[in-house]
Amino acid sequence: MPSLENILSEFNSQISTVKNKEHLEEIRLYFLGKKGVVTEIFSQLKNLSVEEKKSFGAAINKIRDEITSKIEEAKNNFEDNELNEKLIGEKIDVSQPTRKEIKGLIHPVSKVMQEIREIFHDLGFEFAVGPEIEDDFHNFTALNMPKDHPARQMQDTFYLQNSEFLLRTHTSNTQIRKMINSQPPLKVAALGRVFRRDSDQTHTPMFHQFEGFVVDENVNMANLKWVLENFLQKFFEVEKVELRFRPSFFPFTEPSAEVDINYSIEQGRIKVGKGDKFMEILGCGMINPNVLKNCNIDSAKYQGFAFGIGIERLAMLKYGITDLRMFFENDIRFLQHYGF
Repeated sequence: MPSLENILSEFNSQISTVKNKEHLEEIRLYFLGKKGVVTEIFSQLKNLSVEEKKSFGAAINKIRDEITSKIEEAKNNFEDNELNEKLIGEKIDVSQPTRKEIKGLIHPVSKVMQEIREIFHDLGFEFAVGPEIEDDFHNFTALNMPKDHPARQMQDTFYLQNSEFLLRTHTSNTQIRKMINSQPPLKVAALGRVFRRDSDQTHTPMFHQFEGFVVDENVNMANLKWVLENFLQKFFEVEKVELRFRPSFFPFTEPSAEVDINYSIEQGRIKVGKGDKFMEILGCGMINPNVLKNCNIDSAKYQGFAFGIGIERLAMLKYGITDLRMFFENDIRFLQHYGF
């Protein structure tokens, strides 16, 4: 059996002359590969006594760890040198003027999300993030939609094959996760992508949704109306908006309402906050006590409200975009016209 001191001495001699990563890999295989020097010594342990195995095995492990550490250090040095050479070779002169045709623009969806964050930050909301791949409980059951609930049929859900998971159909899964992991009072907003099996001029399989909710001891519909009025006035940059609440049904809120906003048509464009015409803009309501119970919140002590709206719909209304599909067709002319 070769001497451990000789093995380490031979390795140090070879590693000191290593030229590149390929050479380093050859050295690694010679010492640590399946038929390497150190591996072969391990195979000889079976011929030793129990006491010899303990001491000699520990010595071999120490040699192997030292060799592994030095190889890893050499590998990192090669990679650092390669990166530095690449950075030097790809140096960009930032003082050179840019070409107009590659000027970056902010997408309308990104612009709306930025505006929403600013408005609700000023209103005292914190922002939470939930997973896009979700389980049935957080996406449906906890929101008062049991297995046989007809509201599930309205969701047109993408289920992952041979799995209990699905692509979330709304950002309400964020609401559930936040309420389960936190204690009231809560004042939370969520932005993100959601997925439904639908595609036409006003629907796409993937779109963005914004949702807000508040849970506290004395929350009511008047508080909800105040938040929505403040949000819509600031977002559409108008002094006043008229809201009309129509009774509706959502399994996760009770009572539930569809909210209409007043508008007029001027030079072919929709002007929100002006005129006596009304259009539906979002859904809302008081959080159903069953949802609070599913999140381990005392529904006798606390109540809350929630609302949700499509971000693309907001962008279409504010910036005069007529077809939802235009957001996702990757036509550079769209961004050149509507970008910021």
